Amino acid sequence: MDLGTLGVWTAVDRLDAKQLKDYVQLVERLGYGTLWYPESIGYETLSVASYMLAQTSRLNLGSSIANIYARDAITARNGLKTLSTLSGDRFVLGLGVSHVPNVEGVRDHTYGKPVATMRAYLARIREDEGAIGRPHAIAALGPKMLELSAEMSWGALPYNVTPDHTAMAKGIVGGDAWLAVEQKVLLETDADRARAMARRELARYMPLDNYRNNWLRQGYTSDDFEDGGSDRLMDGMVVWGTEDDIRQRLQEHVDAGATHVAIQPVWDDGDFAARDRMLEIFAPRT
Repeated sequence: MDLGTLGVWTAVDRLDAKQLKDYVQLVERLGYGTLWYPESIGYETLSVASYMLAQTSRLNLGSSIANIYARDAITARNGLKTLSTLSGDRFVLGLGVSHVPNVEGVRDHTYGKPVATMRAYLARIREDEGAIGRPHAIAALGPKMLELSAEMSWGALPYNVTPDHTAMAKGIVGGDAWLAVEQKVLLETDADRARAMARRELARYMPLDNYRNNWLRQGYTSDDFEDGGSDRLMDGMVVWGTEDDIRQRLQEHVDAGATHVAIQPVWDDGDFAARDRMLEIFAPRT
């Protein structure tokens, strides 16, 4: 599978059936290689992938990520094989350990040690040789999970990271594994407005230990988590400014070793014109 150099990351739970159909067809028409989408408490990940695949003919769809506590490994494996087979190999099963509040608070499961739990889950999936040959990758931030991504999957799906993290991750996963990173983008040159929108977008991630710990590894401090997040953290996670400013950040990820960069437009709810404008501006150039 060729993910393409550029993809798109979108929280599809925001969209109803018609909006989702129109959106995935726009992403495909603009030439992006892969559309990534998360799983939280809205659309079930395999079901919504089936719907989006049915609305497109060339676009790859990737879960980023499917919560491993939401379904057992056999169900995930069967879903991977089913969607891959029926779509002409256009589905990527991206898996992740999620976060303690989402696992214990929402689903009433016990949150296990992340790397050991993911290793055991992948081992069950890969008992089936047919699944080994189907695209699957894992959300990885820290060194041990990055190592596991290269050892037992097709690669890593880092989220909320800087180009420096991309370079570090590339050194761990090596040259053969996928390194598909997400980058939030915002065409806005007013610093106050851009950072206010960034804080709203990042608010859901700020309390989560997995992201906080990784930000600390990236050189941020506990002070950067105060009062909704420092300007420095906002600027690191959401690249805002002119088209050239944003293209420079995307290129920095590529130069650091990313094999694929998924842009996530930051937009006000309901402002589809702003979202689509960013998609059109940064669409792959042929």
